[in-house]
This record gives sequence, C-alpha cells and structure tokens, in this order.
Amino acid sequence: MTTGNENTVVQTTPADNVGIACGELGLQKGTIVLPGLVAVQTIPMGHKIALTNIAEDESIIRYGQVIGHAATYIRQGEWINETKIQLPQPPDLDSIPFTKPTQTAIEPLEGYTFEGYRNADGSVGTKNVLGITTSVQCVAGITQFITTKIKQELLPKYPNVDDVFAFNHSYGCGIAIDAPAAIIPIRTIRNIAQNPNFGGEIMVIGLGCEKLRPERLLSTETSTDDQSILYLQDESFTGFDEMITGIMSMAEYHLKKLNARTRETCPTSDLVVGMQCGGSDAFSGITGNPVAGFASDLIVRAGGTVFFSEVTEVRDAVHLLVARSATPEVAQKLKDEMKWYDDYLLTGQADRSANPTPGNKKGGLSNVVEKALGSIVKSGTSPIVDVVSPGNKVRTKGLNFVATPASDFVCGTLQLAAGMNMHVFITGRGTPYGLSMVPVIKVSSNSKLSNRWFDLIDFDAGPIAFGNKTIEELGWNLFHMILDVASGRKKVATDRLGIHNDLVLFNPGPLT
Repeated sequence: MTTGNENTVVQTTPADNVGIACGELGLQKGTIVLPGLVAVQTIPMGHKIALTNIAEDESIIRYGQVIGHAATYIRQGEWINETKIQLPQPPDLDSIPFTKPTQTAIEPLEGYTFEGYRNADGSVGTKNVLGITTSVQCVAGITQFITTKIKQELLPKYPNVDDVFAFNHSYGCGIAIDAPAAIIPIRTIRNIAQNPNFGGEIMVIGLGCEKLRPERLLSTETSTDDQSILYLQDESFTGFDEMITGIMSMAEYHLKKLNARTRETCPTSDLVVGMQCGGSDAFSGITGNPVAGFASDLIVRAGGTVFFSEVTEVRDAVHLLVARSATPEVAQKLKDEMKWYDDYLLTGQADRSANPTPGNKKGGLSNVVEKALGSIVKSGTSPIVDVVSPGNKVRTKGLNFVATPASDFVCGTLQLAAGMNMHVFITGRGTPYGLSMVPVIKVSSNSKLSNRWFDLIDFDAGPIAFGNKTIEELGWNLFHMILDVASGRKKVATDRLGIHNDLVLFNPGPLT
C-alpha cells in the first residue's frame, strides 16, 4: 500500500500484479504512485492499475489468486478493466480435493450478551413482529389492505409490537405442486413463517381453492390453531367487510400474545446472522467484507451462528471454501450445491459470466472471479460446519453456507427462511435494501458512499483502504453494533426511514 490518501493504491498480497486506486478522484494520468510506477492513463476510483508489465495471456493476479488472463499486452501503470481480462475456467468440482484442516483451538469469546425475545422453541427474536403470510398470490390485495389497517387501528394499542409484516408472493396456484423443485418455494414460505422474530404468532390468509394448502405452511405446534388460518372463500363471510372483520379479529388475538413478549438477556450464541453483499465494488473485498468476516469469527467464537450465501459469487472461489470445510461430508455438500446451480444455469442457457452487473464493473470489479474472491471474505476464517440447501433452516451453530442465488432480494428471502434474526449487508455502489422482519445493518465499503449516503449507511468500513483504521478495530466495532441493534438499543437506517424490500421466492419449479 502506498502512503498518503488520494494516490493510495492497495495491493492485497505480494503476489498481486495489480493494485486498486483508492482516492475519490482515482489516479490522474502522470501520477507517480510509487518510485518507478506512474499511471499512464487516468484510472477511476476502485479500478485496477498494472503494477508490472503483463504479457498477453499472462495471469492477472489479485488476492494472490488468478482472476483472469490478459487479453492483450498491458503496460505497467495502465488501467485494467473488464475489456482487458479473459475469463478463466471455473474450478473443476470433481478435482478439488478435501484435505482435513489443521485443528487449531478456537479461543471461546465469553461475556457478551444481547437483549432478545426468547421463544418457546428456544430461538430468540431481535424484533417483535406480527407475521402475515399467504398461501396464494390471489389474496395479496387483501393482505396489503389489511396490513395498513392493522398498523393504523390496532398497532397503537400494542406498544410492545414493532411492526406488522405481510409476505406476499407469486406462488400457490397454477403450479406443479408435486414437482421435485417445487419443494424449494414451499419450504421457503413455511420456514419464513417460523422465523424467530414472529414469536410463533403467524397468520395465514388463504383463498380456498389453491394448490398450496395453508395447513402445509404452519409448524406442527400451530397447524391446529383455528386462529392462524383464514380462507376468504369461507361461506360464513358475506362480502368484503366481513372478511376484513374476521382478519382483524384474528390479528388482535395474535397481537395480544405478542404484546406480552419482553426482552431478556441472551448469550451471543443465540444470534443467527446472515452476511450478504450487494452493489459490490472493488473495495468490498478489502474493507467491508473483511470487517464483516472478522465480526463473523467473533460471533462464531461466542457460540453463535453465521451464514453466507450467493452461489454464483462463491463458485469461482469454491476451492478455498472446500479447504475450510469441517468434514469431508460438508466439503461434498458444498460441491453438490455448486453442481446443482451449474446445471440450473445451463438449463436456462446462462452461465456465470452473467455476473457481475454493470454497476459492479463501474465500481472496479472486472469479472465474477474477482467478485467471488472478494465475496467469500465476509465468511471470516472459521470452519464451515454445514451446507444448507435453498429454503431450508440452519441446523448447526457455527459458520454455515446457505445456498442461494446472488440476487439481493432472493438471497435475503432465503436467509430469512434459514432462520436469521440479524442481517449484515455490505455495499460499495449503494442500495436502499432493507427488510422489515429483521434489522439490516448496512456497511459501506468506501467512505465516499458513506458520506454521500450519510442517512442510509449504518457503518463505514472505508477508512481501512487508507490505513486509517484496521480490520480488527472495525471488526470489533461492527460486532458491538450487531449486539446493540439486536438488543433494540440502536435502530438501523432502513427501520428508522421505513424502507423495506418485498421478499422474492426462488422458484426453479415449473408452472402449469
């Protein structure tokens, strides 16, 4: 790393033959970056500068890994963008060996707690939310109407309840309900209804003629509760007003129970934190994601659960993840999920080159390999103890890989189904993404974004790029912020502003 600010260039490992321009104005043509290294072109912030001459077809190295091959001869000091890099082949899944990791004792982290809502099943919520889900998209207009009415007329009577959330989705009818892939959206809806922040108080609004029966969406404990399911086609209802009266009565029944919930001191081991990045840039892998990874390791050391996701954004770094798998079985499950998604993309006549986005490229990420190598850093260094298929719940405390698409809102939906009660979202380009069900801590990878979006970003990891802060220092700060937000002591920007995304199902199954 060079000294100074505006002309700072980050080289992540000594093996790298590229560096990242850190200053907000990038590197102007003619800038002396280091003795013997001059920018021969103007290089935008976040983009790569060649640290040496690179021959055609020679490897381009970042993070100590090959991110591609030079499409043409590249001079020292030249700007390297996506047009100058040829995409390499992805790691061959069958040839990635599993080597039992060296057993190193992980020092437990003790004495850290948060104030959460303890549920009957042992899970802990960080919010207290009335959940409404649907068994079919036909009723979405009703649930939108009723959510507004509950917020206006009932919620003020129950001050301990944070919010009302309606999960409207596009599933439930016109589907091949018994097709093998149909299990993914079905278990996603079912497991979201069991999220700890709902406290077991969930309402299902059905139509009556749909293929996806509401009873299938409730846990055994609530499936016989006649205060949890309402069919609009129930012949006891005459007209719209009676339907609404029935739903309002059901809502009040659940709100009374939720209002009785109180926060209590819980160990950090009760946290279930989903790590996700979106609108990534070249800084994500050197600031925001490493900070999230450090915090992830602290949570794991404290006995908690963390998961990372986004299959296409780890696929090209999977060889590094297999090496961190706790057992041969976990390593194989990881490769199996990669293979499933490879086949899924092939069926749709797509491949991994569809990622990254134009915004990612504008932020300096040239291809999906570079993106993947930066993406996996948010998982920290802990062993991967389990791999969870799309729509399933986590089963094991520690670091998990929850297989999801890379799409922000689909990934967030599947992480909710996996059981997260806290969310950390790292961004470099910026996004107003938020979820009403769980708090979302927004981490910026660069200070330019944090300063510009001062009221949308919760945590700035940008100072790391200039050496003004360390990963360890900010990692501890993020860990403490997670505990404060989980306790309700601190409110994240998206909750303060009321900005929340719709949930979106991953449905690889056929429609009929």
